[in-house]
Amino acid sequence: MPKGERTLTQRELNRALLARQLLLERSSVSLPNALERIGGIQAQYAPSMYIGLWSRLDGFEREHLTTALEKRAVVQGTLLRATIHLVSPRDWWRFAAAVREERRVRWLRYLRGEPTAGEMSAAARRVRPRLADGPLLRAELQEIVGKGSRGTNGLGLWLDLVRAPPSGTWERRRADLYADAERWLGPAPEIGEADARVELVRAYLRGFGPASRGEIADWAGLGIGQVAPALDRLRLRRFRAEDGEELLDLPRAPLPDPETPAPPRFLPTWDATLLAHARRTQVLPERHRPRVFHTKVPQSVATFLVDGAVAGTWRYEKGRVRLEPFDRLDRATRRALDEEAERLAELHR
Repeated sequence: MPKGERTLTQRELNRALLARQLLLERSSVSLPNALERIGGIQAQYAPSMYIGLWSRLDGFEREHLTTALEKRAVVQGTLLRATIHLVSPRDWWRFAAAVREERRVRWLRYLRGEPTAGEMSAAARRVRPRLADGPLLRAELQEIVGKGSRGTNGLGLWLDLVRAPPSGTWERRRADLYADAERWLGPAPEIGEADARVELVRAYLRGFGPASRGEIADWAGLGIGQVAPALDRLRLRRFRAEDGEELLDLPRAPLPDPETPAPPRFLPTWDATLLAHARRTQVLPERHRPRVFHTKVPQSVATFLVDGAVAGTWRYEKGRVRLEPFDRLDRATRRALDEEAERLAELHR
C-alpha cells in the first residue's frame, strides 16, 4: 500500500454512499439536478422512480415528476446495462454516447447475428420518419421493424429512443410509448464516446464513490478496460478498502463522519444502492440479499433502511404501508419508521 494512503472502512463507505444518494438528508435541489447528483434512477417499474425521489427530495409529490416528464425537464429511456433509467436530458446524451457501441456489440453477440447490424440500421431508417409525427407505441414499432420482438428490442441501439409520457408514469405504468430523442429533447450535442465515458465515470463517482474500477464498470455495463482511459483523464483521489483494493474518488466529494446518524428511509424495487456494484457499502447486508433478490421475485422487493442498512421490506396495502422487519426493532426505531411510513402512504393515496 502506498505510504500515507488512507483506508476507508465499510461504515465510512456506507455513509459516503448514503450522503451522495441524498439518503442521509433530503435535498431541495431541482429534479434534473438531483438525478445528476445520484447518477439517475432505475425505472423498470414506473412507481419506483417516484418513491426513490420521494425518499431523496424535500417536499416531493407525485405530480412533480409527472409534470417534469411532460415538460421534458427529465427523461426516461433504456441506457446502462440495457435498463430503463430516469435521468436529466444532459445525462441522457452523455450516457447514451458512452455505452451505445458496446451495447450494440453485446446485443449482436447475444443474438448471434440475427437480425444483423445492417438490418437494424435499415429498420432505424424506416422508423425515423414515422416518429416525425409524434411518439409511437411499441406495437406500432414492431409492425414497422419486423423481426418480431428481437428487432423491436434492439431498435434503440440504432435509433435513440426515449419513453414518452403519459406512459411510464405513476398513472400509466407501462412504458410502451417511444419518441425520437432528438425530436423530444432537441438536437444531440456533439460528444464523442471517449468524452462521454469521462462524464459517465464522473457521474458514477459523484453518486456512488469512492469505488473500484470494477464497480464503476459493472454499473456502466462496460469492461474495466473500457473505463480505464476515462479514469486516466480525471484528477482523482485514491484510497484503499479494508481488503486492500484501490478505491477512486472525485476531489472534495463528501466523506461524512462514519458516526453520522442515518435516518429511516424507504427504497423502491431495484434501487441502485442495493445492486452488486454497491455491495462493498453493505447498504444491503449480504445475509439479507437472498430475501431481496431471488428467482421467485425477479423484480426484487421494496425495502427500508435502519442505520443505513436494509432491515426489512414494505408494501402498500389497503391505504397503509405495512412493514416486515427482518429482526426485532426497538421502540424508538419502530416509531420513526411508522412516521415515515405514514408519509409514504400519503404519496400513494
